[in-house]
Order: sequence, then C-alpha cells, then structure tokens
Amino acid sequence: MGCSLSAEAPDRRPEQEQEEQEEEEDAVPVSLSAENREAIKSSWKEIQEDISRVGVIMFVRLFETHPECKDAFFTFRDLNDVNALRASKELKAHGLRIMYIIEKTVARIDQDDRLDQLILDLGRKHYQYKALPKYYDLIGEEFIHAIHPVLQERWTSDLEEAWKTLFLYITRTMKKGYQQAQRSHSSS
Repeated sequence: MGCSLSAEAPDRRPEQEQEEQEEEEDAVPVSLSAENREAIKSSWKEIQEDISRVGVIMFVRLFETHPECKDAFFTFRDLNDVNALRASKELKAHGLRIMYIIEKTVARIDQDDRLDQLILDLGRKHYQYKALPKYYDLIGEEFIHAIHPVLQERWTSDLEEAWKTLFLYITRTMKKGYQQAQRSHSSS
C-alpha cells in the first residue's frame, strides 16, 4: 500500500488495494481500558431509560446528514419528510434493534471472545442484507450525537472517547465479519 513495490504491481486492481487496506485497518487492535469499559457500562444505564428515543434520533440524524444511507434501507427510501421519519414505526423498530445490539455489546464488554463473536456475526448478517461497510462508520458518530443530550450532566471528553473507541471496535469487527462472509460466498 504505502511501499514502492505496490506501485509497481501492474496486475493489481484498485478494488483489491482498497480491500487489502481495509483488512489492514481491521487488523489494528482496538482496546478499551478498564476505565473506558466502566464508563460505557455506567452511562449505558442512563441511555437505556430513553432507548427508543435515542434510536430514532440516531437514524433521523443519519438520514439528514447522509441522505445516501436511506438507499440501504428499503423501508425508508421514500420517506423524505423528517416528521414522517420520526413517526415511522419501522424506523423506531430498526432503531430499537440497533440499540439492543449495543446493549448486548455493553453486556459482553468484559468478555472479549463473546463480544468478538457477536460483532463478527453482525458483520456477516450485514453481508446477507447487502448493507455496505462504507455506512458502518457513520452509525457511531450519530449514536454519540444522540446520547450526548441524554448524558448531558455527566458528559466528558473521556466518556465521548470511550464510546468512540467502542464504535471503532464495532465497525472494524463488523467489516471483518462482512469480508469473511464475502470471501466465503465467492469461494463457494
């Protein structure tokens, strides 16, 4: 990728280089300190109290800031009005599904092997849903925007960094699971 030899390889496709770069990124470990883990678990208790609203806020904001993401969701493609999105039962249900995955992630945050398996499986499922990895990184950013008002009194840069680190782990691991499913599908 950054070495001079990769520039000389005439038979390399740009997509192949992109895939290899993503695999390299996925190989970079993301570690949460004990303090990060405790901060996430503690703040999650407050977030749970308003879990449905946080899920809706997260997706409405995602669609407002990145309207191209709606193409990945058949159900929401034609909803252009923000109020219609907020009132959508389907959006609320999907937001809750995402929040429950985050809940499972927080519950397994101290069990690395179980957490890895959960998120790898999630990435494999997203391959089946044809949900492209380029959208995964956006969810964490929108989640943080959605929880900030909920945690307003205790919000700190350390807490924000803990959640960002967790979502970095989630997105990298999901991409790895997606790539595994993709390779498995192409080899069969």
